[in-house]
Amino acid sequence: MIYWDNAATTWPKPNAVRAALQQSVTAFGGNPGRGGHRLSMAAAEQVYECREAVARFFGLEDPTGVIFMPNCTTALNTVIHGLMDNGGRVIVSDLEHNAVWRSVNSLRGQPRVDVAAWSADEDELVENFRRLIRADTRLIVCTHASNVFGVTFPIRRLAALAHRYGVLFCVDAAQTAGVLPIDMQADDIDYLCVAAHKGLYAPMGMGLLLCRERVRVPSLIQGGTGSYSLQATQPDELPDRLESGTPNLLGICGVRAGLRFVESTGRDSIYKHEMELLSYVYQRLEGTQGISLYTKKPHLGTSVPVLSVNVDGMSSEDVARELDRYGVAVRAGLHCAPLAHRHFGTLPRGTVRLVPSAFSTRFEAQTICKLFHQFAQKTLHSSKNML
Repeated sequence: MIYWDNAATTWPKPNAVRAALQQSVTAFGGNPGRGGHRLSMAAAEQVYECREAVARFFGLEDPTGVIFMPNCTTALNTVIHGLMDNGGRVIVSDLEHNAVWRSVNSLRGQPRVDVAAWSADEDELVENFRRLIRADTRLIVCTHASNVFGVTFPIRRLAALAHRYGVLFCVDAAQTAGVLPIDMQADDIDYLCVAAHKGLYAPMGMGLLLCRERVRVPSLIQGGTGSYSLQATQPDELPDRLESGTPNLLGICGVRAGLRFVESTGRDSIYKHEMELLSYVYQRLEGTQGISLYTKKPHLGTSVPVLSVNVDGMSSEDVARELDRYGVAVRAGLHCAPLAHRHFGTLPRGTVRLVPSAFSTRFEAQTICKLFHQFAQKTLHSSKNML
């Protein structure tokens, strides 16, 4: 199987992650923070070590601000609903995933949602956000990179803009955590939402919310935290305030092992490897009759390794089905991001998305290019015969 669906989740997982998952169910059988026996204590130590490792990796000074979540969507909803359900204005970009778009459109306080347009011109992009800031704007939520087209946002400049006007800044790093450098302190990010099962190579079911709280985010879920059990209300301290119920210890151990893999392999090395493969694919497909590309050639620093493509005369879903027949796994359609497709003019058709990983090879890239050329030639031949 040639797996190029790594924007959905990375696969295969590193051997170290697999080993960590096995160890978590054999050596750390206790419920962390829910007992004084050695198994519970050993499990709690694993959770604490992972929290510290995540904080170091993303430049968060206080590890208690690392919150384990079931996915990036839950992290985004926690921030958005926690801060905005009482009203105010929120600004989002026009490339957001439905994890943001649906969340802001379901807010109970009926706040005003303003949408800022992405632009390849960074100054223009920042100005698009600035023009939308009003006296009652409370939050800017912005993806770091599009999960469909791979283009990026200058999050450091946007954070500076937000804080200049007293606005909080939340970043959706689902496609960039473990790929691009992110430092919450240097980038001045208030809330960072991470899909750990992607660029950090953790198992599915693991997300992260990192908080530098200028404003307290209330808990959307209340319950047992292993602390202050006599209280009738949720503890106020982090991480307990935002972590109710038994944690996903298996996933947390996987996050720690995934971080080690990224750090030992080198985040920059992984990124360059993936971008080289995607650049090769782009060059092979660019200018090919019957194949449509929607962005400029991906470049280091301004893109992540995510490429959208279509074959003229075929639906994106049909292309994905044909690729699957040849043992190639990709995702087609709208990728839960209709805003991005509207921006790039690919509604309602969607696109075929190609995303390599640290384990992808040049041979795989060559195979994918050959198949796309084959599909394009076939559809062109069929259309000529119809004439």
